[in-house]
Amino acid sequence: MERKLIYTNISDLRDTLKPSERLMGLDVGSKTIGLALSNSDINISVGIDTIRRKKFRDDCETLTKIINNRSVGGLVIGLPLSMDGNEGPACQSIRQFGSNIIQLIPIGITFWDERLSTSAIEKFLIKEVDMTRNKRSEVIDKLAATYILQGALDALNQQNQIKR
Repeated sequence: MERKLIYTNISDLRDTLKPSERLMGLDVGSKTIGLALSNSDINISVGIDTIRRKKFRDDCETLTKIINNRSVGGLVIGLPLSMDGNEGPACQSIRQFGSNIIQLIPIGITFWDERLSTSAIEKFLIKEVDMTRNKRSEVIDKLAATYILQGALDALNQQNQIKR
């Protein structure tokens, strides 16, 4: 039986993880991919890196190294829904990215609503941290990935609380 690789529910993806595996969040843009990693308890997200995009295969090689080195068992990929919740061309592009990823990296993935993630992070960096535009550009993608992954982890942990 072939293992399913695209999950519509974050808890189904988590159920596929081995005991020490983590989830990795991706904020996929045209020029960069922000990366965040969960802890092994799958409840806290931390930004770890930003990949400068090159060719798709090069991006996958970089992701594969990180996945293997960090015990990643699943990916949570930000899905840029429109404000009314509909999927447009940007969502189609991200879904295609996810489908292409699993052709080269056999890992479970799910998509997570990323509406306003970059905007929320940018406002935080401006108002709370008073960070310059150049400094913001260096960290915004991995922080957006952190925001996306933390949202998924919070929802997952809320589901677990309800089950108890």
